[in-house]
Amino acid sequence: MATTTTDRLAALGRAELTLLVRNRYALFTALLMPLLMVGVLRSSLNQVDLDEAGMSALEAAMSGGIVMMLILVVYLNLVSAYVARREELVLKRLRTGEASDREVLLGTALPAVVLAVAQSVLIVVAGVAFLGMGAPRRPELLVGGVLAGVVMLIALAGATAALTRTVESAQITTMPLFLVSAMGSGLFVPLEILPDTVSSVCELLPLTGVMTLVRAGWLGGGSGAGELAGAALTAVAWTVISVFAVQRWFRWEPRR
Repeated sequence: MATTTTDRLAALGRAELTLLVRNRYALFTALLMPLLMVGVLRSSLNQVDLDEAGMSALEAAMSGGIVMMLILVVYLNLVSAYVARREELVLKRLRTGEASDREVLLGTALPAVVLAVAQSVLIVVAGVAFLGMGAPRRPELLVGGVLAGVVMLIALAGATAALTRTVESAQITTMPLFLVSAMGSGLFVPLEILPDTVSSVCELLPLTGVMTLVRAGWLGGGSGAGELAGAALTAVAWTVISVFAVQRWFRWEPRR
């Protein structure tokens, strides 16, 4: 009996969710690491003068925590998942079935996407209900930023997996994006308090546009339409580049 795209994605997602639950390290990274990183962000931002950025340390930490959570839940987990399934010949076997290449990659990513969206909602709810933060000023920008980040990080995970030989080496190949995003995309230090030249360079980093949209969506502020359009364009450009890299270099068989 023929199956639909939805059926195939659901089946792949269920299988990947089962594997995620069985992998304690991946589950810890997906569920608890984001909470720990929000605490780290809060501690680091307490030492920074945020008056020029127009936000409190709590606001900066919680909004930055959303993007940090996306990196941990979507990017780090997916790189390991893609590499592991490739080396175990799972991806090769899946390509012989009804599922297309795109469906295989998206189905593998589905549990991480659902988890990332759910945790984004929880961070916002916790900030508003328990930490005294205001409700999102522009929910459409917040939702758009999260979804743009999810799509970009799925593509970046596929591109990074193409360069990663083993699951163990994924901890090394994912480190550059993690560090660059943490230090240069406004998660730990808002770009508004950096020198103009440094800030201009950091605006071109992959997740800076996502961070700008998320922060403007939750906290509002003085971001003009031009800045928001530039942030969205940066996110789209990096997504297109990453998708091209996956189409060009993603490997479906073990690297030897």
